Amino acid sequence: MGSDSEIEKSAQKERENKKLLALAPIAKPLAGKKLSKRTLKLVRRAAEHKCLKRGVKEVVKSIRRGNKGVCVIAGNISPIDVITHVPVLCEEANIPYIYVSSKEDLANAGATKRPTCCVLVQTKPAKGELAQEELEKLKGEYDQVSSDITELANSLF
Repeated sequence: MGSDSEIEKSAQKERENKKLLALAPIAKPLAGKKLSKRTLKLVRRAAEHKCLKRGVKEVVKSIRRGNKGVCVIAGNISPIDVITHVPVLCEEANIPYIYVSSKEDLANAGATKRPTCCVLVQTKPAKGELAQEELEKLKGEYDQVSSDITELANSLF
């Protein structure tokens, strides 16, 4: 028989395959494993510092008001009509956007229990100020992820 680690690995692969099967056909550019991990880490850090807009309504309102950031959209949303207008808004406002495989992972990174369709990561908190050191750390991660997303999008389109 196989060891426990082999069983865990096969179970994890099965979960990943289920996530990929649930993806919407418009989920492009889709983040790979490494970029997805880095993006979710950025979302987690932004949530800690209150630099995050959660949900379609908040994200759309923020984009229309002219706020800039990185838009992270879940790829397994059903019905897909809920988020089809968000990439168009992002392109019009020159905001980089990326799809991640799961809305549950996005919610966990965004510090909510409820699955989230999309989030907008901003560099400045909605209220108050950040310490200079924390702001630089967040800005560095933000710039790295933003450049990776732009690079991925340029290679696709």
